[in-house]
Amino acid sequence: MQPIRTRSVLRTPVRAFAVQLHATGCSLRETKQILRYLGVERSHQAVWQWVHRLADSGHNPPEATPKRVAVDETAVKINGEWSWLDAAIDIETKLIRDVGLFGRHGTDPAAAFLHRLSENHDLSDAVDLGDGDGSQTARSRVGLGGRLDYVGRTRIET
Repeated sequence: MQPIRTRSVLRTPVRAFAVQLHATGCSLRETKQILRYLGVERSHQAVWQWVHRLADSGHNPPEATPKRVAVDETAVKINGEWSWLDAAIDIETKLIRDVGLFGRHGTDPAAAFLHRLSENHDLSDAVDLGDGDGSQTARSRVGLGGRLDYVGRTRIET
């Protein structure tokens, strides 16, 4: 995968994602590392500018209720340590609904992420892109139905 380098290709959703990552407690350098893992090569200074410009502008992603949400988690290595990144994405608009970064993998962090997500969104028709039993356990702990759609760890692409 080629890194995204041009300003015209790098649109606001990527910048908003960086701001959300930073808001979850990631440092600017950790945010840069996660973006690099996803194929977006930007400098530490660029990420700093995004965080401060978007935070100051008060711009937030649209708050419309999504009809279908996809939930997935992936391992990311930040400064030599593994963390787990959970993300919820509106399938139709490809907008990121929520992001969570956890220091460990398991059903407890996944259930906490789903609980927080369910407080803000209707997840009755959520699609879980996880890999089986752990995802199902986390969903049942939160009282969610939804369906499991194991897709071989592919990314949702625009």
